[in-house]
Amino acid sequence: MTVPAIPLADATAQQEAELVLLLGRMAAGDEPALTAFYAKLNRRVYAFALRRLSDPDLAEEVVVETLYEAWRHAGRFEGRSRVSTWLLGIAHHKALDKLRGNASRQAEELGEEAEQIADPTPDTYTHIAQRQQREQIGNCMETLPDEQREALHLVFYEDMSLGEIAQLQDCPENTVKTRLFHARRKMRECLERQTRWEAGS
Repeated sequence: MTVPAIPLADATAQQEAELVLLLGRMAAGDEPALTAFYAKLNRRVYAFALRRLSDPDLAEEVVVETLYEAWRHAGRFEGRSRVSTWLLGIAHHKALDKLRGNASRQAEELGEEAEQIADPTPDTYTHIAQRQQREQIGNCMETLPDEQREALHLVFYEDMSLGEIAQLQDCPENTVKTRLFHARRKMRECLERQTRWEAGS
């Protein structure tokens, strides 16, 4: 007998409901709920922090601090966003604290916004990414300014909408579009340079 697959939208809604339930239990001081919450989201927070900081030790610190903050303030979650968006918002601020504490890793300022904003859909980037080795992608990602790298990570690895990214980065949606525009252009140029270099070597 074949078990029918759960539609993706239903599965996502179910996962969200489980996370909300866990937050409710955490707000009541239920430590096993924190353990379950950690198991579901710690890798996601770590990946996010690592992309932001490029330092595994600091990323681990962000995970611990973020989950501790979620435990302390679970009752503050109001359901205005997805649980993961709320949690990554906490991680975002924790990562910024780490960056501010290290002068050599401070975020770079974005230049003037481009007059024409490219379509932020990930089709072009995804196509390139599928043809490149993971190491190439990682190397090129590290060349991006922090805000651009974070926005790109949130689109492709966290599947966030422009509105959610704008909320997390505390900026207008048009600024997110600008960051994605510059990030995609720089990624394409970086990957093309690496491809030409490999072809000539």
